[in-house]
Amino acid sequence: MTNFSTIYKLSLVALTCFFQVLLVEASTGSCPVLECWFVQEKAGRGGGLTGATTQEKSLLHIQTDAQSHDAASQKTPADINPDRVYFVTDPAATLCHHSLNPPRGSIKKPQCEINPFLPQPSTLTWVASLTDSALSPIYLEAEWFSSAFQGLNEQLGISTITRAPTGSKEHNVILSVTSKTLSVKSRLGEPVLLDCGFWTDPSSPLSGSGFAVEWRYQFRGNGRVVVAYDGKRDRLADTQEEGATLDFEGLHEKGNASLILQEAKVRHSGTYICSVYLPYLLAQVALDLEIVEPPSLSIHPSPLPLAVPGQTLNILCEASGFAPLSLDLSWEFKGADGKSRPLGSGSVTGHRQTWDGTYSQSTRLELDTSKLDLGTGGEITCMAVHPGGTRRASATLNVIGFSTPSIEDSMAMVGVALVLYGLIKFVSWTFSSSGSDETDQQDKVNLLF
Repeated sequence: MTNFSTIYKLSLVALTCFFQVLLVEASTGSCPVLECWFVQEKAGRGGGLTGATTQEKSLLHIQTDAQSHDAASQKTPADINPDRVYFVTDPAATLCHHSLNPPRGSIKKPQCEINPFLPQPSTLTWVASLTDSALSPIYLEAEWFSSAFQGLNEQLGISTITRAPTGSKEHNVILSVTSKTLSVKSRLGEPVLLDCGFWTDPSSPLSGSGFAVEWRYQFRGNGRVVVAYDGKRDRLADTQEEGATLDFEGLHEKGNASLILQEAKVRHSGTYICSVYLPYLLAQVALDLEIVEPPSLSIHPSPLPLAVPGQTLNILCEASGFAPLSLDLSWEFKGADGKSRPLGSGSVTGHRQTWDGTYSQSTRLELDTSKLDLGTGGEITCMAVHPGGTRRASATLNVIGFSTPSIEDSMAMVGVALVLYGLIKFVSWTFSSSGSDETDQQDKVNLLF
């Protein structure tokens, strides 16, 4: 019994070790090999920069541990220059997200671009404090790169700053900025969370010297700073926009730099750039926010007046309080038989913008009852198709004096006519009898006298 118990325990230990090995292999094997475009400015004659750029295919082998890279065993595709094959160590495993590692043979690929990066101090008020004290130039004397990644279906956006000893292909992630909300839609008045988080390599001397965060808004060439924070001095810039804030506790403890808009407004639609600064370093991700508010519909006059054959009715449908501009208005009629038919878009007006940034638009329908077979009436519906959803408004239309009655109506009218005829005959007979009796009585009186 003792031997059996011992064998059982050893078996459990062996199985545990086996599954641990499988988990380790699965975790290390989950990091992708990414095809990237290496983009850099082209050097002109005399060593100057002309502003033109070149791009080459490159390959990034991602791992969470530098010891797991085995450059000798890696095969380089024929269309990639071996000098553009890099081995990136990301201890935070940010680059090992499943959206960056599609199934083998997948047509869709994540997007990736890598550029040379030059560390330099920033002159921004909320960043300048990070480089007040002189840092050792030895650490900065290396090869630095800025990389941008976008996962499948815009699930994830990542920007990294990596460092490699001069002449080495071994890159270490020093700073990474991530967002899981590259495209956000919100209704008016709702709170909005724009996700942004960052990670710094704790072994880097730059990570212990403070950080700064900036959120900037851009739309059609115009931009403004929404909120800026000096993490070293724990100070907000005076440019903070009303209704915008950060989770400062989460910012320091977890690297949560997400922007919180307390109440969504039309003017918030646009591109937001989350920038995270370390001394001499900058990484940023861009997010798109769209405020989508469907229209409210109303029909005038309400209720609709009674219509007679040959009359033309003017009916107005007004759509209000919607954003963005895109809107399709149309009319339809549903008769007593339940069948619907389109009546077209009517006469549509241009857009009008209201004080809160939303839009309004209207359409006028001229309903000619002499040209349309409306029967005894039905339901008139105004329909608005908008990115925020389809909206409908209906009104009841009654047509009187209809010239072609139904079989049931005809039978009813015949019945009424017969009743009226019988009533008339009865009244006539009654009056005739009564007149006859009076004549006879008068004759008898005349004979007496």
